[in-house]
Amino acid sequence: MINRLFRGSFSRLTRFEVALWLSSAAVVIISGIASGFISGRWDMFSLSASLVGVTALIFVAKGHALGQLLTVVFGLLYGFISLKQRYYGEMITYLGMTSPMAVFSLISWLRHPYGDTAEAEVSRLSSRQKLLLPAAAAAVTAVFYFILRAMGNASLAVSTVSITTSFAASMLTFWRSPYYALAYAGNDVVLIILWTIAAFHDPSACIPVIACFLMFLLNDIYGFISWRRRQTEQAG
Repeated sequence: MINRLFRGSFSRLTRFEVALWLSSAAVVIISGIASGFISGRWDMFSLSASLVGVTALIFVAKGHALGQLLTVVFGLLYGFISLKQRYYGEMITYLGMTSPMAVFSLISWLRHPYGDTAEAEVSRLSSRQKLLLPAAAAAVTAVFYFILRAMGNASLAVSTVSITTSFAASMLTFWRSPYYALAYAGNDVVLIILWTIAAFHDPSACIPVIACFLMFLLNDIYGFISWRRRQTEQAG
């Protein structure tokens, strides 16, 4: 199982996927350099977190379990960045939900490989799951709205929507559904708005994160295409 985690990680990437990964990393690095010159302050922590994030997504798009391990690392780094900006909802979401769910997803993907490959078997949502997901997402959103309001969370409305999309994406990832990518794409749009608001106060920390989620959006769109293609191939 452990061998499967690293086996064929980079060698199985297509030329397009390598190009997508390198271009995503380049955009993040350039944005970090630009924000450093603009603000006169360099935030290597945000830059490092963004690079881990875009690397994680290219493997998640492949259905490779290594992507979930990197997602855990990204969640820990991102939670700390969110704390500095008083985005308590993001901190709680990534430290208390996204990172732990990535651990469960890692185990699920390793336990359900497609054949003898390092890729996870694509699953279809059951009728029960289709009913459970919106009900659970609504309950989690309602609870966290009042928690975040009591904590004085910045940009409360946007942060609340982020929790909804993050929860849905985490559950769909655990269930190995291609629609995880669409939920994360929606979350990416919300987070681009959220960190753009924060960038007016701290550009050196926030601009690399905005660039990160812009690249996340492109990667998640590709992830949905990739998973749907793999679903067809596995069914065949």
